[in-house]
Formats: sequence, structure tokens, C-alpha cells
Amino acid sequence: MTALAPALSRFLREHLPRDQRASPHTCDAYAYSFQLLVTFAARQLQKAPSQLEVEDIGVPMILSFLEHIERDRGNSARSRNARLAAIKSFFRFLEYRVPACLDQSLRVRAIPIKKTDQTLVASLTRAEIQALIDAPDPKTIYGARDRAMLHLAFSAGLRVSELVGLQLDQLELRSPATIHVIGKGRRERVLPLWKEGVIALKAWLAVRQQRQDGALFLNAAGFAMTRSGFEYILAKHVITAAQSFPSIAAKRVTPHVLRHSCAQHMLRATRDIRKVALWLGHANLQSTEVYLRADPNDKLEALAAASSPTLQPGTFSPPDKLIAMLKEARRSNYAE
Repeated sequence: MTALAPALSRFLREHLPRDQRASPHTCDAYAYSFQLLVTFAARQLQKAPSQLEVEDIGVPMILSFLEHIERDRGNSARSRNARLAAIKSFFRFLEYRVPACLDQSLRVRAIPIKKTDQTLVASLTRAEIQALIDAPDPKTIYGARDRAMLHLAFSAGLRVSELVGLQLDQLELRSPATIHVIGKGRRERVLPLWKEGVIALKAWLAVRQQRQDGALFLNAAGFAMTRSGFEYILAKHVITAAQSFPSIAAKRVTPHVLRHSCAQHMLRATRDIRKVALWLGHANLQSTEVYLRADPNDKLEALAAASSPTLQPGTFSPPDKLIAMLKEARRSNYAE
């Protein structure tokens, strides 16, 4: 039997950050996935989590866990697949280090992912974005910070991890003002800043506390802003913006919705999906095509360019009720 705790510790603390060079956000997500799995397995087997063995985490246990997070925790199919990806990565790690677990690993890795719906992305209109950016009070320290964060999240189309991970040395405010973004998969890109964004950032930097860690955006305690911290800030300002623009209240506004909104506005302005992909830092155009499905302009252009089949004019005359009844009676008798 193979103890689970030492193997899982080596996977999370050594293999992911050192061998795979996974980002801190990936390591955190994987650690949380296993926290949920270990807690569930320990409760099912009535063991202490530290006493679990690798053999306890078999295919039946994993399938029960995946069903549990969907049914009891209300997770979506995407979240389920993300948890399963973390589990498969761990068993792939075990294949070459614990040969006795090879057969178990192959069976775990054969668990299929769950198909997800390809839904349209949500976005905000330009007026709604303006109302959201105007929600923070620029006369206060945190209002200046929040306005800069909201403007940068939208105008640069940043992921929330990219936004809260920005450092001071990634910002260049001299003309032309740019920001150096380290994105998903360690893909780097340099984006120009809008004039309004530069003004908002300078207003924040003028009142920002001097810290040694060099994070661009700080929370109330003076530490680097976290993902949950920005989500809380965004939710607070959505409520304020909804008072002046009620349509926002009917939408679920998340940090990624700001990124989607940036992509939709840029697609309408440039009509070039390649430029949108470069701006967002997508690895391929397939990830960007989702915005084409949500934008009706291209469909309207195709509709205008194509010719519709013509219809011959005519009028409909309803049949006589008596004749219709007789025809129906004939069909009924024939069927019998």
C-alpha cells in the first residue's frame, strides 16, 4: 500500500512548481481540488485524511466524488472537468514513481471528461461599462484604486490573475504608455494603454502606499490584491452602477465578463479576429471564435450579401368544412 500524503506533497510542492513550472494560481487550484477530494474520501471511508492511501482513491471513489461536487456543491460541468484534470495529472505523476500504481493510474486516466454546453459569452454594453467605471469615488484612495483596476481590466482585457499579479515594473507610463502582461501558459504580451487608463493609473500611484513587494494594486491591509478581493470590489461597484443603469442588475457581472466585453468591443471596432486574439493573449484563434458567435454583425452582413429565395404570391382559401369532414372520414374508415 502507498501512503497518499507524501506522494501528494511531492506532487504539489515539487513537481508542479519546479518540474512543470506551473503558475501559483494553478498550484492553488490543484491543491483545492485535492482538499475537496481527500475530505470526501476520508468521510466515505471513515478515516483520517492523513491515513488515506493511494489505493483508496480508485475509479469508484473518484466517480462518486465528481457526482458529489455536481449534485451537492452545485458545481458546473466545467468545474467538474477541472477537478478531474487535477486528479489525472497527479496519477500521471505517479506512473513513473510508483510502478505498483500503474494499473490504477491507467484506469483513472481513462475516466472521460463531461461534455459542456457551448454557451454564448456574456458582455456589457459601452454605456454599462461607463457606469461601472464611474461607480468608484475618485476622491478617495480606494476609489482611485478601484477605478484604475476596473478601467485596466476592461481596456486591456485582462484575466483576473493577470490583473492582480501586475507588478510596478510591468508598467511603463512614458509615451507610449504600455503594460507588460504575463498571461496564461507564460505567454507574454505588451499592450498600449488608453489615455484615460494612464490618467486613472497615475491618480492611483499618487496615493499608493510604498511597499517592498512591488505589487501594483494593494488591498486595505497593504498587501497585494487577491482574486477574491477584486471580485468583492467588482460586486460592490456593480450594485452602485445598477442604481444609475438598472440593466446591469439583470446581468451576472464577473471579472471575466469585463474581458469578454473588451473582446466584443474590439471585434466590432476592428472586424479582425486575429487582432482580438493577440490583444487577449489567446494561444490560437479557436479560443477567440466564441466572440464571433456572439456578435450578430457578421451574420447581418452575410444575410445582406446572400439572396433569399423568392416566394410566389398567392392567397390561402380554407376548404369547405363539409368536404374536409368527409375526407377525414374516408381516411378513418380506410385505416380500420
